[in-house]
Amino acid sequence: MKGKLRIIAGEWRTRQLIFEDAPGLRPTPARVKETVFNWLQHDVQGGRCLDLFAGSGALGFEAASRGALSVVMVENNPLACRSIKENTVKFSTEKIKIKQMDVFKFLANEAEVYDVVFLDPPFNQCLAVQSCQWLEDKGCLAPNAKIYVEVEKQLTLTDMPGNWECLKNKVAGDVRYHLFERQG
Repeated sequence: MKGKLRIIAGEWRTRQLIFEDAPGLRPTPARVKETVFNWLQHDVQGGRCLDLFAGSGALGFEAASRGALSVVMVENNPLACRSIKENTVKFSTEKIKIKQMDVFKFLANEAEVYDVVFLDPPFNQCLAVQSCQWLEDKGCLAPNAKIYVEVEKQLTLTDMPGNWECLKNKVAGDVRYHLFERQG
């Protein structure tokens, strides 16, 4: 079964992403996405973005539409990757690169530095904090990088990197979402 999501703003405003409705796939709700991009409006434009556990690709495509310099999407599910690839072809963009692989294997070997990271791991698998620690430990973040983290509502993020400041957090439905800034 195919799912559809609309791009909210930017170059591809109102265009639809088509994606495979895979088990565990939870695209970020439109109202949450709108809030997140309001928070990040000055950071995405011209930024290098990383979308970990990309799923439908909604966050990465929204960032590219709003002027990100580049977006790397990392997703392990081959069906999700195929949908992302089909959408990049449909949108005729070379700003988006897809890495079909485990997020931790990607981070272990990544040499790039990112200004904005979207992190929306599968729920109930305890991947959020570990992913954040790896982002910091592996040197993947620019000074003052912004990191968006989306987790299940009941999860409290503890043991986050000590040099990250939580700028904002909200709850919507079953989702708790945070915006962190890496301090220098």
